[in-house]
Amino acid sequence: MEKVKLGNSEIEFKPIIFGGNVFGWTVDEQQSFALLDAFVDMGFSFIDTSNNYSHWVPGHTGSESESIIGKWINKRDIRDKIQIATKVGGRRASNDKPNLKKEHIIKSVDESLMRLQIDTIDLYQSHHDDLSTAIDETLEAYQQLVQAGKVKWIGASNLSPERIKESLLIAEQNNLPAYISIQPEYNLYDRSKYEQDYEQLALENHLGVITYYSLASGFLSGKYKSVDDIKNAKRSDALKGRFNDRGLRILDALAQVAHSQQVAMPTIALAWILHRPSVSAPIVSATSLQQLEELTHATKINLSSEEMSLLDTASAYE
Repeated sequence: MEKVKLGNSEIEFKPIIFGGNVFGWTVDEQQSFALLDAFVDMGFSFIDTSNNYSHWVPGHTGSESESIIGKWINKRDIRDKIQIATKVGGRRASNDKPNLKKEHIIKSVDESLMRLQIDTIDLYQSHHDDLSTAIDETLEAYQQLVQAGKVKWIGASNLSPERIKESLLIAEQNNLPAYISIQPEYNLYDRSKYEQDYEQLALENHLGVITYYSLASGFLSGKYKSVDDIKNAKRSDALKGRFNDRGLRILDALAQVAHSQQVAMPTIALAWILHRPSVSAPIVSATSLQQLEELTHATKINLSSEEMSLLDTASAYE
């Protein structure tokens, strides 16, 4: 598959993004390095993280993922071959409220740059919306960072469609940096929110779309066949509600197409996302090299109209 551009930016990459939430959580530093090495060796380059990964783990501060990526970049001397996306304003272990105030953003970017051991962040994203802070204050902070060369482009994750529209309008009216991408939850199971609320907004404004939970917290991996299989899963709470009639239809359709293509089920789940015209790339997380190979292989899959129809019909929502 050819490289894609993220929205109206100059960020160009082969369309799989490595999700750094696993670094320092489900994979240690050594395995993180091995996964990142393999990812780049396969021709991929875009890595997504946050300044609060993995704050949900007891004893963690939320700096673990950025720190590991930074050590890898420094050790491999590979900055010119990769793009780095990180986030600000999300919940942290020390504070459960989003914060997109100017002072916080200005302080946080320097901390992220230090941990990542880089001079410039390619894509800096508002992680969660802070309704207590005026949009123009947030965008003015980003303007300062762009002018200082600390940030190239900005994106939005977990902002409502209304707030994204308002942000784009305020940016245009006041000559401020505009979001060039959004990061929604989107996969074969969780389709309705993105397709009904965000997709047309993205198309009309030429926004890049990078999807998270692209395998529905592992539900689409083929690893779990029933509720009994998820008892010891780290995301069992997120998985248990999916084993309904529609969820089982989706798994059956995935299995059929995967068998026909002679690939793993998650490969097909990601290929379906890549076939959506509005999507730039899915974000994926892997904890093993085999898993990484299965996920990245999605860029080589060509789904027929019949296969797309089968998956679309099985995952249809009311």
